[in-house]
Amino acid sequence: MTDTRDPEPAEATTPDISPTPALTGRARIRSIGLPTEHGGWGFTLEPILLGLLVAHSATAWEISAAALGIFLARRPVKIFSTDLVRGRWLPRSRIALVFSLIYGGFALAGAVGAFVTTEGPFWIPALVAVPLALYALRADAHSKNRALAAELSGSIAMGATVSAITIGSGWDLAPAFGLWLVLAARDVAAIVFVRGQVRRLKGRPTGETGIYAVQIGSILVVAAAAAFGFVPWLGVVAIAGVGLVAVVSLRRPPVEARVIGWTQMGVGLMVAVVTAVGVNLGI
Repeated sequence: MTDTRDPEPAEATTPDISPTPALTGRARIRSIGLPTEHGGWGFTLEPILLGLLVAHSATAWEISAAALGIFLARRPVKIFSTDLVRGRWLPRSRIALVFSLIYGGFALAGAVGAFVTTEGPFWIPALVAVPLALYALRADAHSKNRALAAELSGSIAMGATVSAITIGSGWDLAPAFGLWLVLAARDVAAIVFVRGQVRRLKGRPTGETGIYAVQIGSILVVAAAAAFGFVPWLGVVAIAGVGLVAVVSLRRPPVEARVIGWTQMGVGLMVAVVTAVGVNLGI
């Protein structure tokens, strides 16, 4: 998603007291090891939440752990790969490599556990997501991760988690991929809207016509999937809610990026919960 990250908290200082090296070092490590953008957390936790709400198995938890490890690894991998592409080795490069290995090990452990306990070929959606994930990683390495295509690729790739969780828990492919479609529609609608909101905040043309068109298109795609029985109709209601938030927001004064980020996290939570209710109740 468009960068809606919180700025690093300012150090408490007085005219004659400066931050200690220890505090500075901890802040640097935190900035490398923990993602700060709201969008990334949302696009990762939404498919995990939806998957766990509709599928209950050991595999579901193991795949969730693997997905979380992959997400946490993305930032340090980005830093390390960027330094590698530019042919430099900095103190942060070593820290990023260490975090990459730790998070990568966590993700690998979850994946291995899922292979042991799985009730279905959960790796199918993972393989489908690989090209999207590779494109996003390449954009990261070349510092182009804020481009629209890179943002869409990364977020949609993470949505494969919900299909992996449900297939690994014994679901058929069609409804499992249907849930991924719901989240993909939410991702596309949200990213296009947020980019417009950020442009609006900066006094640039918002492109409201395009934003509205994307909201309507997202609703229609999910409605078509619901008509064929691949997703619950409450999933359509959830995506309509995403569009409604966009319409209302564009008619109000612009808000700061932090508010946009937190609002979209709430919207994503709504999509996951409402869709899960639709699955569990069959509506």
